[in-house]
Amino acid sequence: MTEFRRGIRLGIDVGRARVGVARSDPDGVLAVPVETVPRKREPVRRIAALAAEYEAFEVLVGLPLNLRGEDTPSTTDARRFAEQLASALPIPVRLVDERLSTVSAHGVLREAGRSQRDSRSIVDQVAAVVLLQQALDVERQSGEPAGPAVSPGQEPA
Repeated sequence: MTEFRRGIRLGIDVGRARVGVARSDPDGVLAVPVETVPRKREPVRRIAALAAEYEAFEVLVGLPLNLRGEDTPSTTDARRFAEQLASALPIPVRLVDERLSTVSAHGVLREAGRSQRDSRSIVDQVAAVVLLQQALDVERQSGEPAGPAVSPGQEPA
């Protein structure tokens, strides 16, 4: 077991139309929303710019497995996106289990009084916050980074 690694991390929720981005504070206590990046506007380039701007040392991409832990078409898409990020970034990219993060995000927004229609532009950011916070909590409890690293130029496992 290792100590909790200090530094800013980005959390990425990959959707078909949008990519939600969140970041942690340097102590890894709190995840906060950053922005929603449209998929059609070079999202990898924008995320690379955000990683540089926030001086992130790691990017955590949500892996949307089904409730049985199996891959879905969205899982394949997230793996490909993570591989593209790993090829474009000089920092590690990890895949983290994000089952139910979007469902949790919709619940949080509903509790805040926002309809699903009104939440479209931010639900991906909130889902990124949820998955990043879960990953921070896992690392804090276990002392090990959450999720496997993605190697540049390879399809992630």
